This record gives sequence, structure tokens and C-alpha cells, in this order.
Amino acid sequence: MNQTIQGTQEFIPRSLAEVGVYNVELIVATNDTLGDLGFLVDDFDAAEVQIVQWPQPGHRAVLTGTGLGGGITEGDFEMHWDGQMIRSHNHAVDGKYITGWSCDPTQASSEKNREQTEFLYTFEANYHPDGGQVFYPVDNKPFVALLAPAGDDIKPADFKAYYFDGSKGIHINAGIWHQPLFPVGNSQIFKDKQGAVHACVACNFVEEFGVYFKVPLTLNDQ
Repeated sequence: MNQTIQGTQEFIPRSLAEVGVYNVELIVATNDTLGDLGFLVDDFDAAEVQIVQWPQPGHRAVLTGTGLGGGITEGDFEMHWDGQMIRSHNHAVDGKYITGWSCDPTQASSEKNREQTEFLYTFEANYHPDGGQVFYPVDNKPFVALLAPAGDDIKPADFKAYYFDGSKGIHINAGIWHQPLFPVGNSQIFKDKQGAVHACVACNFVEEFGVYFKVPLTLNDQ
């Protein structure tokens, strides 16, 4: 299928026969394993979104208390499998994306059954320099977050997948590479709040590294 996929970037899928695969390690999410990437959230309403001051463009400083006025935006973040592809809808910014596939992306179809549920292939990640993002599972079902530390000089080995049992959400810190959260089951709705400016910097794994990332969805797929 030669179709253009909309993530944070447009992307025409290439087959697994011509693109490599990077196997992402899966780790159980705790505050210790997350480290500087973010932290666990017990209460969505009480969680505060980190907002980052507008960067200093030259030698003159940004005035104290300014560059922080964008505020936050909030809405449901829906993820669901549509046949062999996973779709997301971020109501907070009205973004709709295809973020992964259960098989060769060029062969994936919404009209075919998802034949395996152990992993997915994905092609990109992004970060928000203006603020953090809070995700909280509405139905307390398990999910997986693909994350990497801040910085533009990333490589595949910087990315890890983090398994959440669904009892807590996550605050992803500003500047941290991430994907929309992947449900372990067929669908999931997250409460989401994030910086309203929603600046987005993206990395296309296929174009930059020549690989799709294979992300485990279950702890026994190691």
C-alpha cells in the first residue's frame, strides 16, 4: 500500500524488506527507571504540567515571569487499533495520526485482522520544547510509552519502552522524546493535558536511521 501516513510528519511507508528493524528494550516503569524522562502520576487533576520559559534568542535575557503565558490545554487522547494499524486522536490539539502497525507497514490494512498483539512497528518520535505532557489511563488498563532523553543528537539505543500496569499515569517532561502511548489491548482513552503552545520537534526513524522501531507491548516479549 503506497499511502501517505500522517504522524507529526507525513510519511510514505517503506517495506521491512528494504528497511531495518531496531528492537526496543521494554522496562517496567517506576520513578527510578524513568529518571529524568518524567514521573508517575497518581491523580490527573492534581498533576501540574511543566511549562518551559521561551528560550533566550540572543544576548538579552527573557524577562523574569514572561514567556510562560501560553498555559495548558486539555482533552482526551484516544488510541485504537484499526485492523493492522494503530490510530490516535489527540482532542487537546485536535491531532489525528497513524502511529504504528502490527505487520509490514506497506501491507497493513484496516480491513485485515491484527494477527499478533505482542509488538508494533513505529516510525517516529517527537518532543515539545515548551512544556511537559500528562497522560492518565481512564480505564486503568496497561500501556507502553516509548521515550528517550532530551537532546537532538539521539540514536536508536537512546530509546526505551516503558511498561505501565495502568494503575498510574505519567508526566513526560519537556523536551523528552516520546510517541503517543500504546495500549496493550485493542484501545485506550487517556486524559491528556499539555502546554497549549504545543511546539513539536520530530525525528523520522526510517529517514534518519534506516530502521523501524519494533516496540514490545507485553512483558513476556523479551
